[in-house]
Amino acid sequence: MERHQNPKDMNGQNPSRPNKEYDLEERLLHYAAGIIRLTRSLEASYAHRHVANQLLRSGTAPLANHGEAQAAESDADFVHKLKVSLKELRESHRWFKLIGMVPLTDRNDLLELLLVETDELERIFNRSIQTVQLRVASAKRGKPS
Repeated sequence: MERHQNPKDMNGQNPSRPNKEYDLEERLLHYAAGIIRLTRSLEASYAHRHVANQLLRSGTAPLANHGEAQAAESDADFVHKLKVSLKELRESHRWFKLIGMVPLTDRNDLLELLLVETDELERIFNRSIQTVQLRVASAKRGKPS
């Protein structure tokens, strides 16, 4: 399934709107709610339920993992928890592709929104991980042995 830019985000707002407050927790909450709505739209067959259960687990995990990252005990712990969230987002991305290929839903609008949002969240988590790793590496280089 091809991904196209969608002019609206998971909240129905234009993501390029100036002065829009950025809140990753709120964004992940809306993302998890979208996952729940999509999985509810799948039929009750064995294959549909299997995919729905897998997606429900991987797609809602980043919200909880982000909360754990906020309480991380070290930079390494923070990065680890972000990487777990990123892993779950990547898994969800693959489930979305399968749902679209079979297809398992007629909610293509929601599926497309979730694909775009997954891509954006993956980029955010990747960049956050890189930023912390660079900061830690820079701090280590600046410390005398």
